[in-house]
Amino acid sequence: MFSSNLKGFILAVVSSAFIGSSFIIKKKGLRRAGVHGPSASVGGYGYLREPLWWIGMITMIVGEIANFVAYIYAPAVLVTPLGALSIIVSAVLAHFLLREKLQKMGMLGCLLCIVGSTVIVLHAPDEKTINSVLEIWHLATQPAFLLYTASAIAVSLVLILYCAPRFGQTNIFVYIGICSIIGSLTVMSVKAIGTAIKLTLEGINQAVYFQTWIFAMVAITCIIVQLNYLNMALDIFNTAVVSPIYYALFTSFTILASAIMFKDYSGQSASSIASELCGFITVLSGTTILHSTREPDPPVSTDLYTPLSPKVSWYVQDGSEPWKQKEEEPPPINLVQIIRHDHFK
Repeated sequence: MFSSNLKGFILAVVSSAFIGSSFIIKKKGLRRAGVHGPSASVGGYGYLREPLWWIGMITMIVGEIANFVAYIYAPAVLVTPLGALSIIVSAVLAHFLLREKLQKMGMLGCLLCIVGSTVIVLHAPDEKTINSVLEIWHLATQPAFLLYTASAIAVSLVLILYCAPRFGQTNIFVYIGICSIIGSLTVMSVKAIGTAIKLTLEGINQAVYFQTWIFAMVAITCIIVQLNYLNMALDIFNTAVVSPIYYALFTSFTILASAIMFKDYSGQSASSIASELCGFITVLSGTTILHSTREPDPPVSTDLYTPLSPKVSWYVQDGSEPWKQKEEEPPPINLVQIIRHDHFK
């Protein structure tokens, strides 16, 4: 059984290397596309004509395929936290290719991610044997997991329909929250599909069950939603900020979903569970340090057709000073003042 976990570990490491690289390649592609047309953050799809973005997509697909196979051999509570390694790859490449400086404390964050991942691997539960997709379907239709699924969909719809149009451009947690919550459902579906493929290759055909195709449709739908909002987050925010926050939220929701659906921790000793939680907290600490030590993206210059920075707020008074700044900051250089009609009277 340990050999099965070892296979999953190796595949997860390979996956992290490819996925971490894809963040950087796609970011460069999004930057190039934004020069020639509307950026992805405002609903533009010019990046679809950018070869570099497609290279990043292919790199991500290769990484996701390796990740997909890893879920066949190892439990989600082992494979998902190893995604922290992609953060290290992303941060190092961003330092050299995107000129997003990696500070000394950021290097400490990378080390913490490695240490935490090692602890998780050493105390991860063994993969449980599943003999049919019907068994996974039974687990997916438990009242507890159905409640989780309904809650995840409801929160995602609120974020998509209400929060994204209002706060998506300024609050990084909106787009990444959508990716992370939907991503937890993706992993559960991918786990089911991977098991179905493995059993089919072993001679037990799982394509005859309609449940297999339901899992496939759910996975495809969730992946499309994830990619769309991940592109938006990457286009707006610093890559070194997106990667750790996405990892932390995605891993947390995935571990929660897996624990509810597959009961990964049943049968484990309290010390093993505590060690794994400590490893996860260590990884989260590393991602937090990486986030806090990176320089933010430079502000985008504003004009008549773009909104002002949220740090600059103005309001109109009826007195002698028609314009007043709420925060004690100098006004933008190219700000065009709007003159009220009553000034012409």
